[in-house]
Amino acid sequence: MKENVTGIPAEEYLCTRIRRTEQALMAHHEAVLRGYGLTMTQYTVLLALSRDEGMSGAQLARACGVTQQTMAAVLTGLQNKQLITRQPSPAHAKVLLASLTDQGHQVLERAYGEVIVLERALSDAFTPDEHAMLCELLERATTVLVQQTPQAQARSARPRG
Repeated sequence: MKENVTGIPAEEYLCTRIRRTEQALMAHHEAVLRGYGLTMTQYTVLLALSRDEGMSGAQLARACGVTQQTMAAVLTGLQNKQLITRQPSPAHAKVLLASLTDQGHQVLERAYGEVIVLERALSDAFTPDEHAMLCELLERATTVLVQQTPQAQARSARPRG
């Protein structure tokens, strides 16, 4: 049997724990959203549009952390399901702005009602101080992860102009 290089069991690595948590969260959300015919990205788009109507595909791609090409396919799917409409921007005729339809609002409201149950259960698992500390620690971990991502470092090191 090969010895572990670090001497730390893999299940104790922070990255392993973060990944397991993320997988459990995604599995829960995907199971809930499947009942509404939605993917996680589609749900995130509906949620973003409920907060800020009239967003472009580029804005939604940034908000959801996907490419513009992926977002174009997501928006087409949502439009085909009649959950969103897209209209030309008054400022840029070639830019289409997405908005929720009445049906989109209804589907989002029902899906959100189920998704929020997990949020409440997670919040209830911690004292208010623990909850605040966990949020702070997760933000700190996210900052380190972003800083350590080679693509992010390469982009920030490129000369601009």
